[in-house]
Amino acid sequence: MERQKVTIEAVINASADKVWNYWTLPEHITHWNFASDDWHCPRAENDVRAGGKMNVRMEAKDGSFGFDFEAIYDEVVALEKISYSLGDGRQVVTTFAPADGGTLVKTVFDAEKENPVEMQQAGWQSILNNFKAYVQETEL
Repeated sequence: MERQKVTIEAVINASADKVWNYWTLPEHITHWNFASDDWHCPRAENDVRAGGKMNVRMEAKDGSFGFDFEAIYDEVVALEKISYSLGDGRQVVTTFAPADGGTLVKTVFDAEKENPVEMQQAGWQSILNNFKAYVQETEL
């Protein structure tokens, strides 16, 4: 059965190098990879290469809920594209492209079946917005 594709995007006012590093390095991922202020990302592991594994811990700050977000990279083109497969077979593709003096980050992901598509899109967009704020407010 075909899964519904969902798209999120943001233009980050930073160089492709900075955006790529902040997107892929675990020491940066833990600062932005959560959808709301009452959540955090206490741990991140990331082997950014085809066949490599990503594992990030996302949890409520009060400890009431948490989960590991895991994926295996299918394709990695430095500074341009990352694609990975989630454990349930869903696909995620993120591209990085020059735009308006910065970098356009665009992610297309397969929606899961448990939650409304609009809720998933809002959550993923919120994480991307956190990423944008972190990159633009942090010096290398």
